[in-house]
Amino acid sequence: MTRPAPRAILLDMDGVLYHGERPLPGAATFLGRLAATPFVLVTNNPIRPPAEIAGRLAAMGLPCPDPTAILTSAEATARWLARTHPGFRFFAVGAPGLHAALGQVGFEDPQRADFVVIGEGPGLDFEQLTIGINLILQRGARLIATNPDTTVDAVRDGHHLILPGGGALVAPFAAATGVTPTVIGKPEPLLYEMALERLGCPAGACLMVGDRPDTDIAGAARLGMWTALVRTGRFAPGAPWPTEIPVPDWDLVDLAALTRALEATCPDLLAGEASSAPG
Repeated sequence: MTRPAPRAILLDMDGVLYHGERPLPGAATFLGRLAATPFVLVTNNPIRPPAEIAGRLAAMGLPCPDPTAILTSAEATARWLARTHPGFRFFAVGAPGLHAALGQVGFEDPQRADFVVIGEGPGLDFEQLTIGINLILQRGARLIATNPDTTVDAVRDGHHLILPGGGALVAPFAAATGVTPTVIGKPEPLLYEMALERLGCPAGACLMVGDRPDTDIAGAARLGMWTALVRTGRFAPGAPWPTEIPVPDWDLVDLAALTRALEATCPDLLAGEASSAPG
């Protein structure tokens, strides 16, 4: 059976569309070409809510999608918990964006939480770790991680920094309790599945565009999605492909090169007009 051509796109952001506050080559044009294409921007980063992310893209001069076209690991975590345990109580460690997403569908309760949810950003200290450990060991709360990334990239004052990711922040809770966390973000399937549900598209007819083989490509390939890697993130041009991860359908230097490749191979996928914004 011939594999159906992709008709929708999932697109990672950090390392694909921008670094810090700087848009990457081809990002504006690629986003502009998605005007007639079903798409969702997906990110393992749980720190900012979708509306803030949309504003950040606009501030960079990139075409600004509707916030409903943005799915973060915090939002996916909140929705999954609401589906599996309506009216859930939670204790969360992470930035305000995580607390806000969970608070829209659940109730923050450090004494009787059903779930201990670990995200990214400041907030982890000895007291928070103690509360979470005791909720898990004494009250049977489930341990949830928004994403498995042990490190994430950041830019501060023009300098590249490596920050602890969700996988690093959840590690002390797992070590102290002996509990394996339930992980929501890439490469686990839940974030992808929620995005595909929003698009109304089967996995085999959707293209995932990302910059990390271990999360973006590995998880999408596992679900049978089309995959495209752009080497504008930490996985640099010339880096050898990890042997344990399926080779993507496209492996290109940036979004400008991917745009040209898709125009040649999947002309109906990028039917929108190119953006006039730089990049």
